[in-house]
Amino acid sequence: MSSVVDSILGDIRDVLSRYDELRAKSQNDSLTDQPGAAVAELLAQVCAMIQRLAPPGSAYDLSLKEGIKTHGWLSTYNLGRFVGVLRALEIAYARNYLTTVGELLRAELFSDFVEMAQHLLSEGYKDPAAVILGSVLEEHLRQLSIKSGISIAQDGRPKRADSMNASLAAQKIYSKLDQKSVTAWLDLRNRAAHGRYHEYNSDQVELALRGVVDFLARNPA
Repeated sequence: MSSVVDSILGDIRDVLSRYDELRAKSQNDSLTDQPGAAVAELLAQVCAMIQRLAPPGSAYDLSLKEGIKTHGWLSTYNLGRFVGVLRALEIAYARNYLTTVGELLRAELFSDFVEMAQHLLSEGYKDPAAVILGSVLEEHLRQLSIKSGISIAQDGRPKRADSMNASLAAQKIYSKLDQKSVTAWLDLRNRAAHGRYHEYNSDQVELALRGVVDFLARNPA
């Protein structure tokens, strides 16, 4: 199991343990007999975690949206239901249920290219390594846009990588912090592709490589 998945599972279990502690003191799943501030904080944490971890359009995502639509953000009626959704997400991450066959194939292909970039970098060829890494990232943005229902065309032409990056962040597919990192990695690729080799060094390519690998793992397409 990857360190990223381990971290996700740790976050989920931390929130669930807080619920279990309160549930042991309560007479019902909604914790209506517990301190309001503690319950509201827990409800917000559960909702935020489902939003962050549930694939867009999945049963987990739709269940959260339906509960909010029916009962509102702050209704404790949702708490037991949302905790159930979070427990299901825990199982899904632990057993790798969220990865589709297409995602597995793309991940394997991308892994091959990433290994190629790592090998080139280790041999002192930072420039082709940067170009390959940027190409992998751009294709991943395209596949992530398709998966998320975001158009990959603009004015009849394929969207540029930076436009896809902006659209994905605007739709909260990933964070603004990730958006800034992607922008920096794409800029590195552009410098390499246009022969501006003196504007970056091998250490920067190595940092970008590690960042992109982590980004791909956290945002499967």
